[in-house]
Amino acid sequence: MSVDFSEYVSCLELEEGHEHREAIDAAYHEAARLMSPRGLQNYLEGMRALCALRRGADLVLTYVEEMPLVAKEVGEDVIPDVVESIMKLASHTSGTVLALILANLHLAAQRLGDTEVLRGYLKLLHQLAGKAPRGLRPMMEHLDELLSKLTLGGLRRWAMWGAQAHQRDLDGQMAYFALATESSRSVLQKERRGTLFIDNQRKLNFYLRALWGRAFLMRPTSGDYETRQGLKPFIEDFQIHVPDAYDPHRGIDGIEIYRAAVAHAAAHMVYTTEPISAEQLSQAQMRCIELFEDVRIEYLAWSEFPGLRKLWLRFYEPAPEDRGEDIHEVMDLMMRTTRAIMDPDYRDPETAIDEIARDFRAKLEADPRQKNLSWFAGIDFYNRLTEIARIPSVRVLSDWPVPYRDDNCYIWEFSENLFESQGADYLPATQQQVRKYVSAIDMANEVDCELAGDDAQEVWICATEFFPYEDAGEATVSYNAMWGKEPVSEPHHYDEWDYHVQLARPDWTTVIERRQPRGNPELMDEILERHKPIASRIRHLIDALQPQGIVRKRGYEEGEELDLNAAVRAMIDIRRGVMPDPRINIRITRHIRDLAIVLLLDLSESTNEKVGGLKEGDPGYEEAPTILDLTRESAGLLAWAIDAIGDAFAVHGFASDGRHDVQYYRFKDFEQRYDDEAKSHLAGMQGGPSTRMGAALRHAGWHLTRQNATKRLVLLVTDGEPADIDERDPQYLRHDTKKAVEDLAMQGIYTYCLTLDPKADQYVARIFGENNYSIVDNVERLPERLPNVFAALTS
Repeated sequence: MSVDFSEYVSCLELEEGHEHREAIDAAYHEAARLMSPRGLQNYLEGMRALCALRRGADLVLTYVEEMPLVAKEVGEDVIPDVVESIMKLASHTSGTVLALILANLHLAAQRLGDTEVLRGYLKLLHQLAGKAPRGLRPMMEHLDELLSKLTLGGLRRWAMWGAQAHQRDLDGQMAYFALATESSRSVLQKERRGTLFIDNQRKLNFYLRALWGRAFLMRPTSGDYETRQGLKPFIEDFQIHVPDAYDPHRGIDGIEIYRAAVAHAAAHMVYTTEPISAEQLSQAQMRCIELFEDVRIEYLAWSEFPGLRKLWLRFYEPAPEDRGEDIHEVMDLMMRTTRAIMDPDYRDPETAIDEIARDFRAKLEADPRQKNLSWFAGIDFYNRLTEIARIPSVRVLSDWPVPYRDDNCYIWEFSENLFESQGADYLPATQQQVRKYVSAIDMANEVDCELAGDDAQEVWICATEFFPYEDAGEATVSYNAMWGKEPVSEPHHYDEWDYHVQLARPDWTTVIERRQPRGNPELMDEILERHKPIASRIRHLIDALQPQGIVRKRGYEEGEELDLNAAVRAMIDIRRGVMPDPRINIRITRHIRDLAIVLLLDLSESTNEKVGGLKEGDPGYEEAPTILDLTRESAGLLAWAIDAIGDAFAVHGFASDGRHDVQYYRFKDFEQRYDDEAKSHLAGMQGGPSTRMGAALRHAGWHLTRQNATKRLVLLVTDGEPADIDERDPQYLRHDTKKAVEDLAMQGIYTYCLTLDPKADQYVARIFGENNYSIVDNVERLPERLPNVFAALTS
């Protein structure tokens, strides 16, 4: 294959027979053998980009020679990330160091063994270049020793410790990263992990192939940036992901933990033939079902390979040093139940555990492949647990003190189930569901069934309401009103911050956009009529905030136009021998309001309560408004004001029912007019279950990022602190909301909170920051306060 390299590497000598030409030809042939056409194009574009840096031929030649080897280790998708990282590092360090980084990249790819982990390594280099640029060269010179002893997380902690300790001592910085100081060796030894995956990957591959006679793809994960613990093992895209290192656990060395982990995950892939439905199950019930499903697939495995039971059982037998171990009583019961099922000779002090183990063991011996065997056993176990002990939070139930267990996402059937769409679509395109928008005439003439099921191959959607034509003379209720289903959006997944481990849980929450029933749009007009004095004051705010267009201001020394009157006065002063006023120009400015705002309303169950805490039967209960009524009124007044000003705005709301169901409501969107349709959505506003605030803020921020505006604002109205039904730690969701606010700020989105909680002083400042919140002591003044807050923020 002949390629004109002069287009990509103009900085090199490419005459026939020149060493540069020979090196590029050899490397390109190797790349063509390993990469796809897209990868080759990225490879060539990388040459062009590095040549444009003008940092010497050595940098480009190192890239040309090393990238095929890196692509062979971790895949060609990493090439654009490498080029981007080098471009970023170019502003921090020299071309020689950049070439050294590229020269060591093949070594890093070999030792880290995964594309995502290698991307984490490149991010670490960028951070280090900003904090300790002098340390890059000595670190690269000792990278082989460092990566033979440290995981990526350990390398990050070692490097950041040295960067912080020697921030102003440049000689000490270079000595630390060259492993020439006692502190450097000491921190290296402290961060050294027991058994690295990359050193044992080949052995583990042979181990699984010897058991099941097939290949299993395994990849390392690095989750231990701030702690010494990595991510749990998990199965994704039909590949087994395991931590990049294991420390010894209760006398069990790292290689035995790896064998237990990969054998357990492989057993899932071999014996879990269909997923378990998670419909209508709580998180605690799912953890109990997982216990029995894990034992079931392990039973099937040790029935074929008896030695596996001895391997797994070691993790459940108490070691002498465990006597003082702090473990929750429910987790202890679950551990003992697992042991009792696996070990027929074990007798537990709790009679109920022996009975459960005996019954489940009998069912396994009868038919271990029985459908829903684990589901029924887990639900029964959960019901018994509620009688014996108090069920703890989901975090306690999920934190098994057994390092080889995976996260069990593989066995569950959710809407985003792995069995349906991970890696490949099992339905060909011709069989996938098609949705068409048609007229009422097409619907009446062509439709086969007015009520299509979820599994219909083709669904027609009528733009208007469709009524039963048989009773057209008397029926006034449409098919949609009688049997229609609430339309929901595709799920949006967001990370959630866990302050315990100082890490984000990836794709932990699911936001689903839903619709609320419509109300009477005249209700919003009545609100405006009822609050005439407030509306009158808002009218003055509107006039003050209206954009003024082109404004000409006089009295400037420099400007776009000459002020003739001022110039004449200056000439007169010069003739009189007086110092003239030099401010003879006019400056022309354009006053516009380039603003996009999301008014985000907390619609949790507490908004249905009456103002003043009135209960049914108290005097004035019927006449008293609810918090939701006041929220609707304030939103209506603010929407009227912003619409008159002309700013782009949206009115959204949220509630939640656990992390898997954060309900998000769009009453008015940016491109939508504030007309009767939007008013009907606001009039039908209803309160829901809980308040998972961080996920809702992230989703509101996602909507704002799609708006082309200079200033973007989320104005949150809430009546309490973040809370949800599956989270008992009050600090957890507060920290997540704080992290969400910080993430939005990094995207240029300003967040302001208007809270109705009189006790908000205890937490709201820590979440939103000083001067980024207001507390409405008198809830009935909310309709008045909200427009004032908006005016203060946007003027």
